[in-house]
This record gives sequence, C-alpha cells and structure tokens, in this order.
Amino acid sequence: MSNDLNIDFDKPVDRTGTYSLKWDEAGDAMPMWVADMDFPTAPAVREALQRRLDHGVFGYSVVPDEWAQAYAGWWRRRHGFTIEKDWLIFATGVVPAISSMVRKLTTPAENVVIMTPVFNIFFNSILNNGRNVLESPLAYTRDDEHGLASYDVDWDDLTAKLADPQTSLMILCNPANPAGRIWDKATLVHIAELAWEHHVTVISDEIHCDLTDPGVAYVPFASVSDHARMNSVTCLVPTKTFNMAGMQTAAVFAADPTLRHKVWRGLNTDEVAEPNAFAMTATIAALNEGEPWLEELRTYLAGNKRLIRTMIDGYNASPATVASGRRVALSECQATYLPWLDCSTITHDTDQFCDWLAHEKKVMFSPGAEFGGNGRTFLRINAATQRAKLEEAMRRLISGLSEYKN
Repeated sequence: MSNDLNIDFDKPVDRTGTYSLKWDEAGDAMPMWVADMDFPTAPAVREALQRRLDHGVFGYSVVPDEWAQAYAGWWRRRHGFTIEKDWLIFATGVVPAISSMVRKLTTPAENVVIMTPVFNIFFNSILNNGRNVLESPLAYTRDDEHGLASYDVDWDDLTAKLADPQTSLMILCNPANPAGRIWDKATLVHIAELAWEHHVTVISDEIHCDLTDPGVAYVPFASVSDHARMNSVTCLVPTKTFNMAGMQTAAVFAADPTLRHKVWRGLNTDEVAEPNAFAMTATIAALNEGEPWLEELRTYLAGNKRLIRTMIDGYNASPATVASGRRVALSECQATYLPWLDCSTITHDTDQFCDWLAHEKKVMFSPGAEFGGNGRTFLRINAATQRAKLEEAMRRLISGLSEYKN
C-alpha cells in the first residue's frame, strides 16, 4: 500500500537480529501476540533520531518545555482537550508509572478495581505491590447471527466494588484493551461520579487512544466533568501510536495539584522520571510532525481488521462450521489493533488452544485467561503487520479452528 508519504506498509520488515521480544519469543511461529507493530515508525521520528545519533554525545537529558508543549498541542488538536503544561510529568513508561502510583496512592491490602477482561499487566502492578485485585467483570454480549462480541459496564457490580470501604483506586483502560471498546462520554461521566462519591482515585490508561478507526474519536476521561478531571491521573504515550515502545518515554498528567504532587513524588522516589538520551527527541518529533503518518497507519490498520472480519465471517458461514456448531465471535474493535476472538464453541481453555496453534500451525496468539474476566475462552489477535502476513496467519488460525479437538 503506497500513500502520499511514500510509505509502503505492505513492505516486509526483517526483525531478526534486533532482539525483538515479539519475534524471538515466537520462535518458528508467526508472532501475532504482543502489542508491537511490524512497521517502522514515522519518517519524522526516524529523521530526528538520526540527527540526534549523529551528534554522538549521549549524556544525561532534561525534560524541556518543548516536550510539554508537544503533548498539549497534540491533545488539543487531536482530541479537543486542553492539558495545562504544568499538569504533565515525564515517566519512563506507563507500566512503571502505574506501579509507582499503586504504591503511592494506596496502602498494602487495599483494593484496586479493574474492569475485566483488561490489559494483563494491571494485575502485576497491583499484586506485585501487595494490593488486592478487585475485578469488576464487564457485561458480555455475543451475537451469533453476526459473529460479534461486545462488552459494556456492569453498573451494579462496579458500584458495589467502588463502594467497598477497602477500595481506594480504580485503573481504567480507555479505550479498552482487549475489548476494543471506546467508552462514550456518558459511561465515563458515570464512572467518574461513582469514583468521586466513594472516594476512589482513578488512573486512566489511554495509551491506545490514537489508534482508533478513521472517523472514530475517543473521549479523554479527564475531559468529561470536573470530578473526572480533579480525581484522576491520565497515562499518555506516543510509543504505542508510533511503534517505539523501546524508547521508554511516557507521560502522566493530573489536574489536581495535591494528587499531582503525590504522583510526582512517587515517580521520583522510584527513579522512573528521568529520560534517556533519545526519549525527548522521539516524543517531540512524533507529536509535532507525526500526524500524516498516523492517518495513513489508521487507514491501513482498519483494512487489516476488515480482512480479519471477512475471513472470520467466511469461516462462520461455511457449511461445516454451521453443521458442527463451532462458530466464533469477534470483537467490534473500534480502537486498538487487537481484535478479541471468542472461541468458546471450540475450547474452554485457550491457553491449550494457543499452545496447539503455535506447535501445529506455527502461529502465536495471546491466550485470553491472562486478561481476566471471561477471557479463558478468548484469544487476542495482533493485526499490526503486513497484510499478506496477516492473511497467512488467519488462514492458519481458521484451519486450527476447524481441526482442533479439546
């Protein structure tokens, strides 16, 4: 696929010899698992990094005003939300920041609410720090006629979990990973009011917010009400959007000065608030100059997700599938590049199914149990690769869906 930037997202990229977690862990299987794209980052980012590399001196770095201006400008242009520059704090990554905030904003044995299925590392950040995971499972709907899977908030359950006096923190995934759901304003307002009423601070992880389908917008949690803004910390990164997670550059912001000070102290105490030699360069270039590339990327990813939908629909409509009752259901996935597939008619344990696929079909997906909730019968597909590669991976998956026996 060519475009105005002369970027060919269909061009294969050889990632061997680059110490790639995604590829090295998969071995001889096609890696369709961890949320890492197989595309080079935006040309503007690569050019800026090349200039920095050519300079040749890689000493200690500061966080300049241009960094905060770049974040503020991006969210104003892209999402219609004003972030004040002094709200922002640098962090080396969202996961270190969340773990630090769990330690700083709660005490041991307190509850942290998460709506599941959700990003699996949330569990680690809570449990590894001696706090209790309090799952609020999302309400699930499966539409077999159209092969669709969808989630919504279970308000009775969430209300009860937030009202527990032992609950002090909620971690929200906005948009939702792996559900692919973009939470609308009314939903976010309701969450914000419940959290405010029950004195529960909200951390909103918004790292997938720019990876929505073309023409589809997300709603920043802090934008929906005064209570949402003053009772929350938001996690932001350019690294998921621009495929540069290895740069270890992220930001958090809090409008409330007391909450912001606590977060700032936590991040500095844990030594995750200082940038490496390339973090500022990559972030500023991405947010100031990367939008044209992102628009092309979003179009390409939407095409990849349509391919997955078409192939799953074809599998579901086949006479053999209908006769066997082995239809599957795919998430609507308006955000992220990570479609979520309900395989409950195939298996009750996708850990075993994914192991079998890796061994027998040489294709690797993320099994759903690690995401909590009803994930044990799901697998997650990474659609962010070249289309020909994705099509081959889907052929192997569909073959596996037809052949697998528990």
